[in-house]
Amino acid sequence: MTGLVSRVPERAPAPREWVLERTSRRRRLRDRGFLLFAGLALLLLVAPLAWVLIGVVEQAVRVWSWHMLTATTASGGLANAIVGTLVLMLGVLVVAGAVGLGCGIYIAESSRTRMRSVLRGASEVLSGVPSIVIGYVAYVALVVGLRWGYSLVAAVVALSVLVVPYVAKSSELAISRVPTAYREGAEALGMTRAQVLRRVVLRSAVPGISTGLIVALAISVGETAPLLYTMSFTNGYPTTSLTHSSLGYLTYVAYIFWDEPSAADQNLAHAAALVLIVLVLGLILLGRLVVRLTQRHSESGGR
Repeated sequence: MTGLVSRVPERAPAPREWVLERTSRRRRLRDRGFLLFAGLALLLLVAPLAWVLIGVVEQAVRVWSWHMLTATTASGGLANAIVGTLVLMLGVLVVAGAVGLGCGIYIAESSRTRMRSVLRGASEVLSGVPSIVIGYVAYVALVVGLRWGYSLVAAVVALSVLVVPYVAKSSELAISRVPTAYREGAEALGMTRAQVLRRVVLRSAVPGISTGLIVALAISVGETAPLLYTMSFTNGYPTTSLTHSSLGYLTYVAYIFWDEPSAADQNLAHAAALVLIVLVLGLILLGRLVVRLTQRHSESGGR
């Protein structure tokens, strides 16, 4: 049988190898399906954002004039609204920053377990209250009850109440994530509890605290309802009076002027919306920069 070549049949895969191959194939399909789902979710998130940005920029660029940055709304500009918005942001930064940081420190460092749960629950409830309700309560309590009138201080208080939960939550989380070894090492060096908190804990928690403040400012920039109840609107620049003095702000222009019959007012609404978007993007970039700089110089930056 020299002319015949014997053909050896291929060995069938062992049952264990076949099971492993099928399991590996299923895992690859699941991974690809999960990645496809994540990509679709990202697209659903990015598409409306891109649609809004493109629409606002397209409408605003066609009517934009640098004269809008120097003239008041009475003269077809946005200068008083921009200045009023910046003044509001400064007031919210001071009031909400101080109160929110104090709440975060107390919850993270001083409160007992039961009290901590109560305070966290109260903060979450407050963060869920609609902004228009906060504006109405501020109108009844501050504008009418305390007779402050439409004023900067009433608006700052209303906006601060709205964003304090975010500052408190971010401060609490940032302080809680500081390693215990930092506290123990500082106490071993003879520092008091206040010194440990001020020199070690807060310095290490600066990135998280600053992020919460930036988010609070971004939220306050886009609010309109509380300001309609507490500050009204004026075409002039801010004054030094804290009560009985209205301010101009960008969200009012974008919200109210849009329905005006005048084309010039509608153009101001488009321009105000563009400036608001630029402000929010600037706050986001500022937050990234602050986090990077503070992480570089904080104790946890090298981790």
